[in-house]
Amino acid sequence: MLKGLLSVLLVLVALSSTMGKPDKAAVKKEKRVPQTLSRGWGDQLIWAQTYEEALFWARSKNKPLMVIFHLEDCPHSQSLKKVFAEDQDIQKLADEEFVILNLVYETTDKHLSPDGQYVPRILFVDPSMTVRADITGRYANRMYAYEPSDIKLLLSNMQRAMKFLKTEL
Repeated sequence: MLKGLLSVLLVLVALSSTMGKPDKAAVKKEKRVPQTLSRGWGDQLIWAQTYEEALFWARSKNKPLMVIFHLEDCPHSQSLKKVFAEDQDIQKLADEEFVILNLVYETTDKHLSPDGQYVPRILFVDPSMTVRADITGRYANRMYAYEPSDIKLLLSNMQRAMKFLKTEL
């Protein structure tokens, strides 16, 4: 009787252990691309990790800071990101003359949302840590918003931020 009970127990243990394991072929792991600080805005550029770090770099390198607010799942942000990353003039200027930061969250600095918290929006901060609220896009209701068709205006505003740096500091 004991032998029979042990053999039944052994069979039950063997069955439960094979049923509990998922089939290796059935488990599919999604391959994920590692996230970089660029988040697709220009992988060859050097991006600041935090707003505080960006302010420090801007001050120590005496360069203007460009802050890009966006969301990964926003279609407007995605279309602007694509044009921004493909425009060689903007990429070159950002690489050589700016400290750059892109954020998918709001900062505690209320000066970075002078007309509200919307995305995408781009603001410039000079090395004296002054938010350049006077460098705006073309919209009255979303003054710091840019669309893909505004890429030349963004380039012009980047040049204005550099010009202010030379004339005002």
